[in-house]
Amino acid sequence: MIEYIKGDLAELTPAYAVLDVCGLGYKVNISVNTYSVVQAEAQKGQTEAKLYIYEAIREDAHDLYGFCTQKEREVFLLLLTVSGIGANTARMILSEMTVDELCGVIAAGDERMLKRIKGIGPRSAARIIVELKDKFAGSELVSSAMQSAGSENGSEAVSALTMLGFSASASAKAVQEVLKTDSTASVETIIKKALTMVK
Repeated sequence: MIEYIKGDLAELTPAYAVLDVCGLGYKVNISVNTYSVVQAEAQKGQTEAKLYIYEAIREDAHDLYGFCTQKEREVFLLLLTVSGIGANTARMILSEMTVDELCGVIAAGDERMLKRIKGIGPRSAARIIVELKDKFAGSELVSSAMQSAGSENGSEAVSALTMLGFSASASAKAVQEVLKTDSTASVETIIKKALTMVK
């Protein structure tokens, strides 16, 4: 199995990248988020790119999917475990939302946000929530999303809310919302405001 491909960037589009490795060109399907990261590096003069790979091998095709981070690939693989979600749909989801945004949406059970994505109907959105919510709740993915949006006070507030009996995912989502409007709020203020949102 291919873990990653690192090579010269021969071609880049929002849908795929071609990496030249010793004269051999690998066409790798990518999300818009990965495209943005690779493009930004290329604009800085970076001629080489490294993509973490998922191989989709079927009787009639051998497709490669690439991700700028292992975290994005991990979420992609989790999406593939959902009934009815294939590689292209999972890539579409990761093109519409960042990994952290998707983690927050799933942890919060926000079907409305998922239904905004092309190709995701009410049933698919519900399945994604039901089948992945437990895997995301309290996971490192949700924790890292929390850390990226929050602070030490935010972490303490999440801990306090979970001790009060609320789920880690719902607590993290509520605290994130509070910190969006007031990133310097005290632990006490965060908890008070989050209690009005958490379910």
